Amino acid sequence: MSLPASIANRLRLPVIGAPLFIVSNPDLVIAQCSAGVVGSFPALNARPAAKLDEWLDRITTELAAYDAAHQDAPSAPFAVNQIVHRTNDRLQHDLELCVKYKVPLVITSLGARQDVNDAIHSYGGIVLHDIINVTFARKALDKGADGLVAVAAGAGGHAGTTSPFALVAEIRRFFDGPLALSGAISTGAGILAARAAGADVAYIGSAFIATEEANAVAAYKQAIVDSAAADIVYSNLFTGVHGNYLRASITAQGMDPDSLPESDPTQMNFASSASKAWRDIWGAGQGVGSIDAVVPTAELVARWRTEYTAAKARL
Repeated sequence: MSLPASIANRLRLPVIGAPLFIVSNPDLVIAQCSAGVVGSFPALNARPAAKLDEWLDRITTELAAYDAAHQDAPSAPFAVNQIVHRTNDRLQHDLELCVKYKVPLVITSLGARQDVNDAIHSYGGIVLHDIINVTFARKALDKGADGLVAVAAGAGGHAGTTSPFALVAEIRRFFDGPLALSGAISTGAGILAARAAGADVAYIGSAFIATEEANAVAAYKQAIVDSAAADIVYSNLFTGVHGNYLRASITAQGMDPDSLPESDPTQMNFASSASKAWRDIWGAGQGVGSIDAVVPTAELVARWRTEYTAAKARL
């Protein structure tokens, strides 16, 4: 595993919980880390901006208490997602708080910036940058990212169109550092497949929406349970960047999911209140067909561990 030992040695399963718009909160992050997988959240989920300090204080305090009580199986590290696109007017504020709390992992999105990477490196933090193709991967590494999140076809939210196997194979031709893979992974066997393909960890989002700790309305969680791959729609209408969304949530807003207009990507905005216009458009990936119930995070991860072990035994 090419992840730093400080992270790899604290994982009970090679998984990073993807940062989920609105859905990821301290309850979910703490539950994920306590279960032995990396928990993460977008910094912009903490609103107003001052709340980010409160969230980071709570997460670090509660995980430290967990570690003191479970020295034989301490929590996994946590991560904060930073949108580095020019529309994020909170970036400097949020970045300073990541430095203050020495956030172990920072996941950067929508652009790669050397100054952001340098700030995280100043205290020994690790930066993973999410990408959808090899061109963006090379740019991120050139700007000083330590590793990559390959967001492949079928992933929930903003996602690319390249097969997970093809994307990982091409990245591994020029990069042997930390690599996470996203793309319709929702079972223990899928986690093992990500590892076998060449990734260090699986990067999973949709399955965590259907957990008790997730900050999602009951209808969203149930829609995850009720949906299958055919219920996922790929569009750039909602943010200006192509992503995968639940068909039912689009229909509920009075739109035809099969006839959505194209958005102007130059007008995308991820940080302002304008993004709230699409808060009822629900992101999800093609792996939803394997999600059968809303369960506690600990139960979900325990099931994956059993499936992961069984999948290895079948090889």
